[in-house]
Amino acid sequence: MQFADHPECAKALQLSAQLADTARGIARRYFRQPLLVERKADRSPVTLADRSIETEMRRMIRAAFPAHGIQGEEFAAEPGGEFTWVLDPIDGTKSYISGFPLFGSLIALRHGERAVLGIIEAPALNERWVGCEGQPTTFNGHVAGTSACRELAAACVYTTTTESFSPDERRRFDALSAQCALRRFGGDCYLFGMLACGYCDVVIEVALKPHDYLALIPVVEGAGGRISDWHGTPLRAGGDGRVLAAATEALWRQAIAALA
Repeated sequence: MQFADHPECAKALQLSAQLADTARGIARRYFRQPLLVERKADRSPVTLADRSIETEMRRMIRAAFPAHGIQGEEFAAEPGGEFTWVLDPIDGTKSYISGFPLFGSLIALRHGERAVLGIIEAPALNERWVGCEGQPTTFNGHVAGTSACRELAAACVYTTTTESFSPDERRRFDALSAQCALRRFGGDCYLFGMLACGYCDVVIEVALKPHDYLALIPVVEGAGGRISDWHGTPLRAGGDGRVLAAATEALWRQAIAALA
């Protein structure tokens, strides 16, 4: 059974929209305002906005689905039953604290190990992608679709930054991107929304955690694209954090071969 046919789908979609609305409101309240930036143990930045968004989203989930689990970037996991919500309150905190608008909030619902619902919310731009297993992806309420690009030679490839790449990952990325028509940088989760709307053709990332990528899966797949790790293995809650998304099956296969 696809999630679109599940009895809880309608309620989950309604809640996910409310969660995204909440993330948008809080993120916009603090965006481009004086804001204390703290450093976590891994030296990544965190702000009051990150924690406030996740705190409120957790409260809303517990009220609507008390039996569901919750996993988020900022606080400890709350175990649950067959469904787990996976939250990244601000994906792209470095962009957020520097006033750059291409940050997002990520909301995913996992059924077992499968991501069945995902939202990419771009608060500063009032843009939102919704992916649900068994339904087409929407962008601001309208059906979205990837490009028809089938050849690396015609493709626009994006990555957020190469600073996180190991020397081997950088070599492999360069080998792939050298075959493409255009190589661009920056954007975090927003890049996957662009791919879902046909504005870029390949996105390559490394060092992502489940809260960074689970919401992307239904969005990309529901728009007609392919998303996996660099070996072509489907993304699950584990993995090595390397993510590849492409607009078409043929392009995805070429990208996998180029990364080998």
